[in-house]
Amino acid sequence: MDDIVIKAMAKWPNVPDCYGWLGLDARGHWWMRDARTQALGPFPTLDTPGPAAARGARLAHEKLIEFIGRNYQADAAGRWFFQNGPQRVYVSLEATPWIWRLQSDATQADAVAVQAHTGVDAGAVRSAWLDEAGRLYLHTDLGFGLVDSADMWRAAAAVEAGRWTPQPIESALTPQRFGFVRAPTA
Repeated sequence: MDDIVIKAMAKWPNVPDCYGWLGLDARGHWWMRDARTQALGPFPTLDTPGPAAARGARLAHEKLIEFIGRNYQADAAGRWFFQNGPQRVYVSLEATPWIWRLQSDATQADAVAVQAHTGVDAGAVRSAWLDEAGRLYLHTDLGFGLVDSADMWRAAAAVEAGRWTPQPIESALTPQRFGFVRAPTA
């Protein structure tokens, strides 16, 4: 967490939490949801896709995205949030709290390095999971997440090479199984 955020939390300890204003999609993009957008319904999820307009406005400012990524974490109840100075902004998740991006690992042939949408290294892959729609999830040292659909060709190569052996799972069961909340509420 950024030092400036820690100082703001100490200076203003009683700022109310914020819900419904920030979403993370299945590609690892952040979405800002103003009051008009929230009136269209909840942030779409894999299991309850709503209108596309309910996503809001996709964030594109590189420094803001980096700031959110550095200050992104979960509370004890598995609700993910962005600590924005003294205010905790809970994140609505389309899929999972982490979206994995894959790169070829230069240290080994046919190996894959896993990185979170925030740029953080995921560490070792502990298990792989495949849902009813063919989406691939990885449980890593960092946590549980969905592989970005743009990286499925690298993921397929890792599976074919025997590096990962996906187990079946229903998408709707992933939050309970891996301890996260897709739509946090107060």
